[in-house]
Amino acid sequence: MKDFKALLLKPWFVFVFSFILISGTLIVVSPNLFEGEIVYTQNGKKYVLEAPLSLAYFVGLGYDQADMKQVVDFYLTRRGYMLAASLLFGFPTLLAYRSFLAKKQKEGFTKR
Repeated sequence: MKDFKALLLKPWFVFVFSFILISGTLIVVSPNLFEGEIVYTQNGKKYVLEAPLSLAYFVGLGYDQADMKQVVDFYLTRRGYMLAASLLFGFPTLLAYRSFLAKKQKEGFTKR
């Protein structure tokens, strides 16, 4: 436990650990949080349907192949990409910065 506490003072470890933890949770739990669009064909016409998507869909998890017969493509919208970036990179960055400040305080570089 002491070694893990020492690792939590390293910002790069905190960033990578929290990135893996958050992305793993978003893929395994598969919540439909991210705004996206599904392009499908029906009777030779293409239709675009706005729907919430999960990150698991992009790695091939969370849906049945039978449901994807008429689907041509699916992708995130700009808002979906922004939410994904803020969850996958924003939170780990904030946690790593907090770890950096805690390390500085422990080493005595900041004044209280």
